[in-house]
Amino acid sequence: MIIVTGGAGFIGSNIVAALEARGETEVVVCDSLGDGDKWRNIAKRDLMGILPSESLFDFLEGQRGTIDIVFHMGAISATTATDADLVISNNVNFSLKLWEWCVLAEARFIYASSAATFGDGSAGFDDDESIDGLRNLRPLNLYGWSKHVLDRRIARLCAEGQPTPPQWAGLKFFNVFGPNEYHKGPMRSVAHQLHEQIAAGDPVRLFRSHHPDYEDGGQMRDFVSVDDCVDVMMWLFDQPDVSGLFNLGTGTARSFTDLAHAVYVAMGAAPKIEFIDTPEAIRDKYQYFTQANMAKLRDAGCEHAFRPLEESVGDYVRDFLDQDDPYR
Repeated sequence: MIIVTGGAGFIGSNIVAALEARGETEVVVCDSLGDGDKWRNIAKRDLMGILPSESLFDFLEGQRGTIDIVFHMGAISATTATDADLVISNNVNFSLKLWEWCVLAEARFIYASSAATFGDGSAGFDDDESIDGLRNLRPLNLYGWSKHVLDRRIARLCAEGQPTPPQWAGLKFFNVFGPNEYHKGPMRSVAHQLHEQIAAGDPVRLFRSHHPDYEDGGQMRDFVSVDDCVDVMMWLFDQPDVSGLFNLGTGTARSFTDLAHAVYVAMGAAPKIEFIDTPEAIRDKYQYFTQANMAKLRDAGCEHAFRPLEESVGDYVRDFLDQDDPYR
């Protein structure tokens, strides 16, 4: 049996779709669906069960010995979150409890970390899982800090020789985009937001640069398709001997202007870009450059070829965003 927490969310629902495509029939989703359209992310899936988070551990205890792996994608993922107690309860304490259960049940554990743990990037973008390496990072927001707390705790447990799940992997996702992100509101990828603006006949709006080293629209991110991310996770699923903390990006930074042009090309429209001030509430926490160092994942044996931005954006626009049914 396979558990996917956050399985109705963006990355989680794409994992569930990939598992179904592989012929896995015992997949259980743990998530909060609420009263919106989040349920549509898993509406096409053949699932063994759907659980709210408060029922998860009772379910796990009843299935001890039958669960092979937990993909833990569930979290409060809004970078604008301000309730620290709630974020720590969900992103740290719940995650550590799940880690401990996987240790005792000998179930594999793959969890979502984030590139937000790197902060402004001044300490680099290496997926160093050592205690000293992690100590140097300074996340800029509560969400990134919560993921960093979890990474550091797991690093400490490993360094002390404490028991671990038979396989564990933390994945520092960079700027992920792709189908089934529609419920995320303002946390949707910029690719999706730009498509919405263009489809409405509006010019796209990008943040103006407030940094002397970057021109307007020249801020850079490691944009990565959710399809590439899921392919890497399926590789990990097939490699039970591989454990560690890994970056998950393409290894290539591209500008927001590049992204906008890719969306315009995919939609067959002429570019028209306007620049707006970065909101003051996030201006001092804004990352101007992110780029995953992918050497560690490559050294672990992963040979997955990440697709160029233009190709992956084009597929997203044509196969999903421009369709009447955009859900995977």
